[in-house]
Amino acid sequence: MVTAPTVQLTMVDAGDLYLSWRWEHALDEPRALVLPRELIQGALAELAAATPSPLPGETAEQALTRALTQGPLVDRDREIALAELLSRTLLPHGLATELNAVITQGARPHLRIRPSPSTARVPWEALRVDVGQRTVHCADVSVLPPATVRNAPGRLVSAFDPQGTVVGVLDPRVPGFADASALGSVLGPVAPGSPLDALAAAHGLRRDDLDRATLQSALVDAARFLYVGHVTTGDHALDARLHLCCTADTPGQARPIGAHRPLTAADLALAPWRFPNRVALIACESGGDTRFAEPAGLVAALVRGGAEYVVSTRWTLPTDSGMAHLVPGHPGTPALPDVVVAVDAATATPDPVTALNAWQRDQATRWEATGDPVHSPVLWAAFSTSWAPAPRA
Repeated sequence: MVTAPTVQLTMVDAGDLYLSWRWEHALDEPRALVLPRELIQGALAELAAATPSPLPGETAEQALTRALTQGPLVDRDREIALAELLSRTLLPHGLATELNAVITQGARPHLRIRPSPSTARVPWEALRVDVGQRTVHCADVSVLPPATVRNAPGRLVSAFDPQGTVVGVLDPRVPGFADASALGSVLGPVAPGSPLDALAAAHGLRRDDLDRATLQSALVDAARFLYVGHVTTGDHALDARLHLCCTADTPGQARPIGAHRPLTAADLALAPWRFPNRVALIACESGGDTRFAEPAGLVAALVRGGAEYVVSTRWTLPTDSGMAHLVPGHPGTPALPDVVVAVDAATATPDPVTALNAWQRDQATRWEATGDPVHSPVLWAAFSTSWAPAPRA
């Protein structure tokens, strides 16, 4: 990864929100700030009401209906207002001044975010810092995994071979669930000749033979892992579940759901999984680790198992059929296939952080110019890249 002026921003919930930041070239000069909870709670509540992730007491379907029919993430003017509110409320003025000083010197800073549970769904890449300018227009943004994860004893980062094997799991069939059911098809029909069709030709689509044993074996020598499917969350980080083709008689920590047993973060933590250098989990709340105090979710398991870069999502990711059905004035143009292709391409580059941010920057520009829901932040702002290079010797 190209060296850039890099600042680490860490948040801690302790009644109020405690923030500290330090530049990696001056680690002994930290800054700190306390934001009273009553000053930030309104903005965080507005964000929670905007995302498609369920609020307390909501079903998944109710959450999608709320967010996609009347939420600001699919209404350009209201989304801009929310992005400006989040920027004013959560980005410390002192840090903003320091970032601007770096930018005016012709450098592009790298902002590494370690969120707290209450700020886990804040789309830092999408904060509107000036007219027509989101954070990704002037800085690169990544998630900083906890030190206990990235510096875990015995952690070995897998080497990256640009020409190496790519393991793709695209919309696997979950036993006992039909295409239109809760754990059914995510991608739907794929247009012949499209970039996603090429990925499907390479890896297969809606396969029914990709269980955990098959995946574990395939990942040993892989350079990249692309997963497009379902992730569900539980009451704690270790219960985050990846839905493969595992049948109910497959050994595992999760209780079966009918004919299917999910693969949990606990399963990954307890077994000797080896993960490739780059991983992308295109699924609902696949990066939900940060919503919990303990760093023990899917991203943490992947990082401990050898991944350096993990692309994941911070909220529920709507399908194309859901967008077309619920978003007022939606043109019906599929967006998720382009998302999958863009994320896959980003993880193949020398620097997945800057590559994903470049795609998000393009989407942000198109969104502000057109208001087309195909470019809505409900899709592109859901993604973040966790970066955990090998610990320095």
